[in-house]
Amino acid sequence: MSQVNTVHVRFHPPPEDLRRFLTTFYLAEIEVADGSVITDALQPEWANLRFFSGENPDCWIESGDHVHGASFVATGPSTRCTNFRLGSSRLWGMGLLPLGWAQFIHLPAADHANLVADGQAHPSFSSFVPIAKTLFEAEPDEEAELARLIAFFRARLANPAADAERIFLIHAAIVDPQVANVAELVDRVGAGQRTIERLCNRAFGFPPKMLLRRQRFMRSLSQFMLDPSLKWIGAIDGHYHDQAQFVRDFREFMGMTPSEYAARPHPVLDKFMHERARVAGVPVQTMDRPEGFSGAAAL
Repeated sequence: MSQVNTVHVRFHPPPEDLRRFLTTFYLAEIEVADGSVITDALQPEWANLRFFSGENPDCWIESGDHVHGASFVATGPSTRCTNFRLGSSRLWGMGLLPLGWAQFIHLPAADHANLVADGQAHPSFSSFVPIAKTLFEAEPDEEAELARLIAFFRARLANPAADAERIFLIHAAIVDPQVANVAELVDRVGAGQRTIERLCNRAFGFPPKMLLRRQRFMRSLSQFMLDPSLKWIGAIDGHYHDQAQFVRDFREFMGMTPSEYAARPHPVLDKFMHERARVAGVPVQTMDRPEGFSGAAAL
């Protein structure tokens, strides 16, 4: 087993004008002993952009994409775990909320579901290549790098995405623990089911039913990760009918059983989730509530 010297992560909330589009900016600095690597697995999440300086990762989804040694790794919205191996590196990452996908990508999110790609080679992410090439300079400078990221995204706000407020409403309903099924989602959003399905295909990556299942699962998994003393039975979300249903979801989303997952070390994810919960209030990006559109509820 590899020995991790240090894993440092700092989260930076986006400025107000970017908060409806992005989760958080974060800088991770990882030093691994003896030139070895660490292995961990990301949980299902929204689309992400990650830029590396130092050793570049191996990233893969079981029975899916495998990206080796890319300095810019882009992922689509996911319902599968994304495995990675990484040596000593310095990386910036940020998640694209559904409205961020609609604003910055302009292509159906469903066509990029469970995708892991070399961002410099995949045409859907070509607009981010300029920041990938200019983010890092010879000497690390966290403040300057964050300023470059903010300026890059701000420069791409001029043309608002279509249906922005309705995407916001769907997102707000999906992350609400009180919304348990598609009928309740439709009622909360106040739009027809076909409209909601169309927008989920374009901005969220999955049908409404799958998004609600993922949300229920992630509430359970994050609760356990923050407090393993609860055991799985104490962390399972109240919308599960029984433990067997949760185990079936776990196998589908993570490719393993809950006990297999708990037995694995999580040298990066443990650090990230606890620090994110401390700084951002929630441990994972799928639990971030969208901000903005104060009048959206009137739609």
